[in-house]
Amino acid sequence: MNWFPQYNFILASKSPRRQQLLKSLNIDFDVITKEVDEIYPEGLQREEIPVFLAELKSKPFIPELSDEDLLITADTVVCLGNSVLGKPRDYDEAFAMLENLSGKEHQVITGVCISSNKKMNSFYSLSNVRFKKLLRPEIEYYITEFKPYDKAGAYGIQEWIGTIGITHIEGSFYNVMGLPIQKLYEEIQKF
Repeated sequence: MNWFPQYNFILASKSPRRQQLLKSLNIDFDVITKEVDEIYPEGLQREEIPVFLAELKSKPFIPELSDEDLLITADTVVCLGNSVLGKPRDYDEAFAMLENLSGKEHQVITGVCISSNKKMNSFYSLSNVRFKKLLRPEIEYYITEFKPYDKAGAYGIQEWIGTIGITHIEGSFYNVMGLPIQKLYEEIQKF
């Protein structure tokens, strides 16, 4: 059964994890991306940052959407206290991020924007995640083997570091992967 027959879905994301998660809804979609500078204004609350960026990613597409198109954009940030961790630029930055997350609870917030050529709906999902105290060799091995430079907070929950390091999660597991798929399903039904 197709739950959303009236839409041509477009996912504007290069992320294989987001593509995999959207496929789990058993809908057909196209992946189309456009380069956007992921810069947000100072003064935003941490929950507002990924929503702002998801909306920013949708804007170049809006004039091109037909009446049947439904665009999905998303952005994920990792927050430790008041610090917002994006994607690490290099090994040293990835190491510093994971060392800071070690033994602590942090928040993963994904902002999602659903757009048509007539309207836009945005929302976010927040999950609390706790790492065990990570050993230096564990962090070094993970960064060397998995190269998490395309991941907010320098880790993927579904990868080795998540398997051996995450002791507790409160909220959506899929949100931590980069797309709160259950909430997205509900929001598309309401759209």
